[in-house]
Amino acid sequence: MTDNTHTTGAGGGTGRVLLGHGSGGKLYRDLVRDVFLTAFSNPLLDRLDDAVALAPTGRIAFTTDSHVVQPLIFPGGDIGRLAVAGTVNDLATAAARPLALAAAFIIEEGFAFDELEAICASMAATAVEAGVPIVTGDTKVVERGACDGVYVTTTGVGEIVIDHELGAQAVCDGDAVILSGGVGDHAVAVLAARGDFHFSADVRSDCAPLWGLVEATVGAVRDVTSPVSSAIADAAGGAEALRFLRDPTRGGLTTVLAELAEEAKLGIEVEEAAIPVSPAVRSVCDLLGYDPLTLANEGKMVLVVAPEAADTVVAALRAQPLGRDAAQVGVVTAAHPGRVALRTMFGTRRVLDMPVGELLPRIC
Repeated sequence: MTDNTHTTGAGGGTGRVLLGHGSGGKLYRDLVRDVFLTAFSNPLLDRLDDAVALAPTGRIAFTTDSHVVQPLIFPGGDIGRLAVAGTVNDLATAAARPLALAAAFIIEEGFAFDELEAICASMAATAVEAGVPIVTGDTKVVERGACDGVYVTTTGVGEIVIDHELGAQAVCDGDAVILSGGVGDHAVAVLAARGDFHFSADVRSDCAPLWGLVEATVGAVRDVTSPVSSAIADAAGGAEALRFLRDPTRGGLTTVLAELAEEAKLGIEVEEAAIPVSPAVRSVCDLLGYDPLTLANEGKMVLVVAPEAADTVVAALRAQPLGRDAAQVGVVTAAHPGRVALRTMFGTRRVLDMPVGELLPRIC
């Protein structure tokens, strides 16, 4: 929102914004809380949800996201697909069916028309895939060197399809933590496409719109809860067992779980062996020293559901092409509130905490 001379207490004493402030980890959280919440605080913003339910009905969700990935095209996607999928997925975290998108472009002077047309074609195809029209937007052209080719901002409006509130406040002791698929694919695909480390990897970005997965989850949870009482189920949208949704983008799975534990004031136990990681992603992480649990994803969802709904939800996700590797990876616990404990493949335990600094800049 500002240039890189903005003073902030989150800058580690430097008085300037750092690349790490865009990481999704601790510095990012400090920037948001110290600068943006201080300036704009209100009951809706203070929740820090990916998408917010708007008054007066509470059934309309609203979100916005900017996209600055480099390179603009990478295995499995491009900035256009990323822009549409990212905003649809933020709406999905509020259990909101996408209704309409707006798209704003900042284009560098000299950017090739064929590249711009290809990006727009990719956006259009992804919007069709997600079942949402792009209905309005804006365009600005800036001088050479003022931006890196093209930046895209997308804003989305959606209809919330459940009648209860999702979020950390709804999570309970004993709830199941589910991941819709393998982690780290997007970050590794973008890193390989850059060529900075001169390696190749058979990895494609997972970039995809996830409303279909969330819609399937809502239906599966409704089937679990509705036999109790049709009147109660109808009153609550039949999906009370769905507690929390979040897409693990910047900061990865680790950051989502660490934030959830802190906000819910509960602990989380995670099984490393249950977390899907492809052999190619694991090999790159071993080579370069990255933790796949902190890497960004653009086509995965973290779900927290009541324990009685866990098996049904996993089965519903696996029935979808984008959820075929879904698995329960952990459980919420009243023990060690505010902390995430990972049981490693070696049987030891370690604490998962939000990363500090910038892992991979310009990945989304």
